[in-house]
Amino acid sequence: QTQLLGVLLAAASNFLISVSLNIQKCAHRRLVCQAEQKPYYTSKLWWCGITLLGLGEVGNFTAYGFAPIALVAPLGCVSVIGCAFISVFFLKKTVRTADILGGALTITGIYLLVTFAPNVPQELTARQVQNYLVSWPFLVYSILEIIIFCILLYFYKRKAVKHIVVLLMMVALLASLTVIAVKAVSSMIALSVKGKMQLTYSVFYIMVVLMATSCAFQIKFLNQAMHLYEATAVVPINFVFFTISATISGVIFYREFQSAALLSVFMFLFGCLLSFLGVIIIARNKKEEHLEVPFIDCGHIPGQKLTGKIQPDSHSSCYGTWNEEVNSVKRQS
Repeated sequence: QTQLLGVLLAAASNFLISVSLNIQKCAHRRLVCQAEQKPYYTSKLWWCGITLLGLGEVGNFTAYGFAPIALVAPLGCVSVIGCAFISVFFLKKTVRTADILGGALTITGIYLLVTFAPNVPQELTARQVQNYLVSWPFLVYSILEIIIFCILLYFYKRKAVKHIVVLLMMVALLASLTVIAVKAVSSMIALSVKGKMQLTYSVFYIMVVLMATSCAFQIKFLNQAMHLYEATAVVPINFVFFTISATISGVIFYREFQSAALLSVFMFLFGCLLSFLGVIIIARNKKEEHLEVPFIDCGHIPGQKLTGKIQPDSHSSCYGTWNEEVNSVKRQS
């Protein structure tokens, strides 16, 4: 029952996030269409979207205290499906065949994930977290992760390699630490609320610092990826990398598949694969939408007197040049 509560909480939270993103987009659209341009933070609709986003993130945080990481992390695909279909109502978009196919694959994958997810006790005490931190599998995993991250960071900083895979791999490596810390903090808070105080242990505050630090750097590299690449490319790749990284961290740190049957592991991985495929199909070939911002007519800038056309005939060989400049070149020749 506890695990089912975590699943429902994660699914509802991600659906709430998809609603919030569409509301924010709708608010930006309305502001652009207004004659008098106002900052986005003056819009009540935008604040409504931000509030829903905050509630969704809090719900996701809480879900880690009731369900395994390997189950909560892949349920992020619910927000991708939600965005694809809710945009029909908020942004008046049309449902594509790819959306229906991708949604069907993702829902099938979610069913397999929930059915064959590891069933492990979710009450984590501070002493258990301390033992997991000093266990040799996690120490080896941490060393490998630090080495890979340093190599990627070297190419990013020194060689100026800002490929989408490099950026999102760094995000995924940081995300694995984030989900480990989030689950520990969420579980210890849940136990403290039940009367088993865990907040007096130093490991709780170590995990809080780890969660905040890794999350901050994760956002930094994710924002860089969103700045350099289209969201339709970033979203599916980030989802796949994040899910794989989070699942591996749950397996190594919390030993979530320690007593699972081979068939359950295979069906769980197959469910992940279907979810990945569904998200990629939904995001594939989806056009980026750019809000129309009124341009400035150069002919009406105070103090500027322009002669001739700025953009001549597009079929002309001198497209994109000034008429007077072209005439002067002709006279010199």
